[in-house]
Amino acid sequence: MRPTWHVHRTLRAFFHDLMHGVLHFEGKIWNTLPLLAWKPGELTRRYIDGERAKFVSPIALFLFSVFLLFALASFSGGFSPVQREAVQAELGRDIARQEAQVTALQKERDERLRSGRSTAALDSRITDLQGETAVMRGMQQGDVRKIAKTEINAPDWLRGPIEKAAKNPDLLFYKLRTNAYKFSWMLIPLSVPFLWLLFPFSRRFRLYDHTVFVTYSLSFITLLLVAAILLGLAGLPQVAGFAALIPPFHMYRQLKGTYGLSRANALLRTVLLVGFSTIALGLFGIVLVGLGLFD
Repeated sequence: MRPTWHVHRTLRAFFHDLMHGVLHFEGKIWNTLPLLAWKPGELTRRYIDGERAKFVSPIALFLFSVFLLFALASFSGGFSPVQREAVQAELGRDIARQEAQVTALQKERDERLRSGRSTAALDSRITDLQGETAVMRGMQQGDVRKIAKTEINAPDWLRGPIEKAAKNPDLLFYKLRTNAYKFSWMLIPLSVPFLWLLFPFSRRFRLYDHTVFVTYSLSFITLLLVAAILLGLAGLPQVAGFAALIPPFHMYRQLKGTYGLSRANALLRTVLLVGFSTIALGLFGIVLVGLGLFD
């Protein structure tokens, strides 16, 4: 007689097992996400203090959110039609402003010529604006190869990779996206030193505390990007635009709850942290561009 088992042969059961087996999300995710969204400071402090059985670990949540973001980005194929039209319209407005500025400068140049004055400074400015306009027009038309036709003011060791990337932008963008996924973890060590600067030489708060804070914060921002992309794909780019206002508020609540700060101290450190986050993101972008150019 063959033994029998009660087996759930459904896709729902399969994905339940996947989430439970890979990240142990069963139960934990519903304890983690509400706190991460509204009470991030409480979540961070409770995890640091050792209450970890109830919550998804910060690194597991970060890796899952990054996977979800890039899977969605690959599925969506980049900008939605509505987003693409908005970007092209904004580029069109920028091009029009640049061309109007060039026209005004050319009139001023003609007046200087008639009066016998030097036009060297104006000539340089006009040339720069025309080059910038050419690049923006290439971006608007989706032909980044036009950038290669503009003069590249760069050292010799950097000029070659830039020209190579300009001639094959599709490969560069593929490398950037791939490297962004593979090296997303670098955002954590890039961000932790800046958070440490908010509490220099503190004996109460250690690097571990800052690492947990940063990882949960990055997880939230990544999930917020996922939500913004979904709203954009749903044809609601205006609603998705409000997502940019949420991270500073979230940082404030997380700082205040994690480190037990007063409102004034939390607000001051939030302003600094927003600036530091911009620097860390810029450094990450430089690393990605470098990897894409020299890989």
